[in-house]
Formats: sequence, structure tokens, C-alpha cells
Amino acid sequence: MDELTGLAGRFEEHRGLLLAVSYRMLGSLSEAEDAVQEAWLRLSRTDADAIDNLPAWLRTVVSRVCLDMLRARAARPEEPVGGQVPERFPQEEDDGPEEEVVLADSVGRALLVVLGTLGPAERVAFVLHDMFAVPFEQIAPLVERSPVATKKLASRARSRVRGTPALPAGEVAEQRSLVEAFLAAARGGDLSALLAVLAPDVVRRSDPAVLPAGAAELVRGANAVARGTVLLAQRSRYAQTALVNGAVGAVVAPRGRLLCALTLRCEAGRIAAYEVIADPARLAGLQLALLDPVPAAAGNG
Repeated sequence: MDELTGLAGRFEEHRGLLLAVSYRMLGSLSEAEDAVQEAWLRLSRTDADAIDNLPAWLRTVVSRVCLDMLRARAARPEEPVGGQVPERFPQEEDDGPEEEVVLADSVGRALLVVLGTLGPAERVAFVLHDMFAVPFEQIAPLVERSPVATKKLASRARSRVRGTPALPAGEVAEQRSLVEAFLAAARGGDLSALLAVLAPDVVRRSDPAVLPAGAAELVRGANAVARGTVLLAQRSRYAQTALVNGAVGAVVAPRGRLLCALTLRCEAGRIAAYEVIADPARLAGLQLALLDPVPAAAGNG
């Protein structure tokens, strides 16, 4: 019993890192905790004295568990991108466990959404190498590929995560600034700030799923669009800018689970039109990527 207690103490020293790895791979706190618990169960049944590098062994085990979970998830094609889409938008009390809210914010809601579009092996290779600086030689056995093929796998994932803007860099930066100003005004319920970024004849289209009962799917004019946006300010707290089909847009993703995406058209320094897409089939057809490169985790690379 004393030996097992000591082993548990050594495991707890690495729990935080294991949870960080598994959460980025799975995008769900409950599933990440399950993966970490499975790693402990396997360790408790193993001769720990025979393990040369316990952190690397644990990381490998939890990565294998996550890969199996991702493959099982991929076998359920009916599940929408980013996880199960609720029938309604969450309210204040639906934020979920505080730890998961903090994790989603620290990782980035848009990044979690984009990671959810990767295949299981791509996601594992990208997370381990680009976010935790694990060498390809150590990742290759996990994904059952050669180191060279694993490097290509991660490179393909990186290209998908970062995306390719359809506009010149200067226009992307200008539109991003405009969209971020729009989202900030929406979060604050600031009517005057919204009117400052909306064109006078702006048009908003919305899928019915995101609208209150009886609300119009098509709204015209800055005043009407701004007032409607103020009424829905609570939802804006979950929004983050992203590339949507190569253009600057936004994703709304409580706890990293995609609920809707915004596509916008900007003209003369104002938002001329935008659409709120929430239908799961339409969401699955979008090409989503980050606006900025994913920052590398601390390590030797």
C-alpha cells in the first residue's frame, strides 16, 4: 500500500501536464479527465521501477488513450463538428464547470473548434509536436507511421489549423480589427459602438436555431441590426474571430464546442452584411482556421 501511495504521489506531479495534453486532444474536460484516470489505472498495474522516463511514459499512454477515443468519436459521423450542438444557446448558468471554462479560454475557443476538424492521427501529431514540442520520432509509434510520414501528418494539420486567407494581409488585418470591434461592442451591449461599425444599410441573416421565437431571419438597417445584437449580447461572450472560408469571420463556441459561425462582408470600413450559421450540416461544410499562427509550447522544439 505504501508503494502504491508513493506511486500515486509521483503520478499527481504530472497530472496537470497530462490533463493539458488530453484536453487539447479531446476538447472535453470530462473526457480528458477520463483519459488521465485511465493512464493512472495502467500505471498502477505496471512495474514502475522498470519505467526509465515516467513523464514520457505517461504522456505516451494518455496520448494512446486519447487517440482511441478520437477514433471512436470519428466512427460516429452524425456528431457535428466541435461536439454535440445543443438545441438552444446556453445561458449564464449553463457555462459548465469553472475549470472547463478557464481551460477553453486559456487554449482558445477558436483553436479548440479548429482542432475538432482534424482527423484523429492529425490531431494527436499536431498537439504533441506543435503544442508540446514532442519529437516526431516519439510520436511516430503512436500514430503507427514512420517519423517522416508523421512529420507530413503534422504539417498537413498545421496548414489546416492556420489556413490561408483569401485576401491580402493588409485587408485581413483591417477586417479583423473591424470584426473584433463589432464583437467587443456586442459583448458590452454598446449600441453606439455597434452603429459605428455597421453600414447604414447592413443586412443580417440568421439560421432559425439561433433566434428567439418569432424573430425575423432577415433584418435590414443599422438601427434594427444593432438593437437585435444588443438583445443577444450574452451570446457574444462566447465569440472569437477566425478564418471562415478564407475570410475574417467569427465562431461562437462555449467551452470550445461550435454552436454557430459568422460570415461577414466588409465595405468601406464598415460591416455591410453578415450571416449567422447554426445548422449542423452547414457548419460541417465550413472551412475554419485560425487568424494567427498557433503559439508554440515551451520546449526545445
